[in-house]
Amino acid sequence: MNEKMFCYQCQETAGCKGCTMVGVCGKQPDVAAMQDLLVWTSKGLAAVTTALRQQGQAVPADVNHLLTLNLFTTITNANFDRADIEARITATLDTKRELMARLGDAAALPEAARWDGEGDWMARARTVGVLSTENEDIRSLRELITYGLKGLSAYSKHANALLQDDEEVDAFLQRALAATLDDSLTADDLVALTLETGKYGVQGMALLDKANTTAYGNPEITKVNIGVGKNPGILVSGHDLRDLEMLLEQTAGTGVDVYTHSEMLPAHYYPAFKKYPHFVGNYGNAWWKQKEEFESFHGPVLMTTNCIVPPKDSYKDRLYTTGAAGYPGCVHIPGGIGEQKDFSALIEHAKRCAPPEELETGEIVGGFAHAQVLALADKIVDAVKSGAIKKFVVMAGCDGRAKSREYYTEFAKALPRDTVILTAGCAKYKYNKLDLGDIGGIPRVLDAGQCNDSYSLAVIALKLKEVFGLEDINDLPIIYNIAWYEQKAVIVLLALLYLGVKNIHLGPTLPAFLSPNVAKVLVDNFGIAGIGTVEEDMKLFFGENA
Repeated sequence: MNEKMFCYQCQETAGCKGCTMVGVCGKQPDVAAMQDLLVWTSKGLAAVTTALRQQGQAVPADVNHLLTLNLFTTITNANFDRADIEARITATLDTKRELMARLGDAAALPEAARWDGEGDWMARARTVGVLSTENEDIRSLRELITYGLKGLSAYSKHANALLQDDEEVDAFLQRALAATLDDSLTADDLVALTLETGKYGVQGMALLDKANTTAYGNPEITKVNIGVGKNPGILVSGHDLRDLEMLLEQTAGTGVDVYTHSEMLPAHYYPAFKKYPHFVGNYGNAWWKQKEEFESFHGPVLMTTNCIVPPKDSYKDRLYTTGAAGYPGCVHIPGGIGEQKDFSALIEHAKRCAPPEELETGEIVGGFAHAQVLALADKIVDAVKSGAIKKFVVMAGCDGRAKSREYYTEFAKALPRDTVILTAGCAKYKYNKLDLGDIGGIPRVLDAGQCNDSYSLAVIALKLKEVFGLEDINDLPIIYNIAWYEQKAVIVLLALLYLGVKNIHLGPTLPAFLSPNVAKVLVDNFGIAGIGTVEEDMKLFFGENA
């Protein structure tokens, strides 16, 4: 075999089959190998923590946090730094060694739990990656679960940063992670575990929603400036609101403005952040345009999580990382849960830079998380009952580079005027600047926030089901046409399946990690489907007269 690596966890994987020479994301084979080893080592630690819980022993919170951050580190576009990933493997081995001493007899544990770091790590990594599971269907289900758990880890990590934990979610994440090592589990067992992952996905998203709203208030309807000011600025990308809060506190009175980028846009919707006059607005678009937009911003950029595009040399010295994010040659700002991070180097760097170059002007409107939408419930219900709103279309999820994603822009443009879009995630950048108008004062694009805020879309759907007195969530006038890219979209999908939502359309392609048999299970039981052309899908969703 000439393959140097194998990874198919994201939508843009090569040929919709798998990246084998270098990642489409820019991930190099040696980094891919160390990520595989980190995931395998984490599964081993999870087997140990699960065994400890079965004995009635408590697992320390810092161990839960370690495993959560490990998985988050391996999400697409989060961390490209081999040294950082190797350091996490070492920390995981050290933690596992300590816990094994509490466990006693380890003979029944899987090899991943018993491995102590001996031997050549690169050679070991080649034996524990995705393709080490020979049966295609078992492999597919194991990866589907693992990717769902990676998404769940992201929600947990952000909640942890705000000092919120859910031991039940952590215990499940570790139990499910360990189960992907268990050769005695059948395909049916793994299908059941997949749906259970969706159940805890809902619980994990609820935890994060509670953490965010407790710390920063409920998002509210907000007009966000997309122009620029005259001061030098810092651009914050990724998803971590706690990092943004610390940066805003430290830049107050310094003459440095702060802007959001991509998935950080919804930070503007939270009341707590509106007290900072130097929190100027949102700069640019979705993550994949960052090479051009980071260039024109001129000031330093802080990547708090994924999504990093390998930077150009012209601005690489202005790219800083923190948390799970990392890129070789870029300054990483340390700081764990509950610790105050020091952004002084970033702030001083900004002072030496020119103000950002203006890309556009105007405002975009968002802030339609569940509390705000439910406050408008009477108005929305009246609009539905009167026929002013005929259908809602959930167009949540991710954006990406593929030309095929222009489908979502054209789909939004083609929607009947009596249709409202519910969205969360960076997929919104395909249509949130189209000026689609409103229906009786209700905007036709209701943006709930980040992909992390997809919970709001589930809460809204369940509330509408209750208001209309329906027995089945699928009886609502809601269409699901979701764009996916990485593993947070996977946990959102599994959460929706757990809630009983059917007939979800997923694009621009179905995941490469779904084997034909596993895909058939999802199609037969849940009506999962891909997308067609805009014209075909308009007729499918709205009839021949669309």
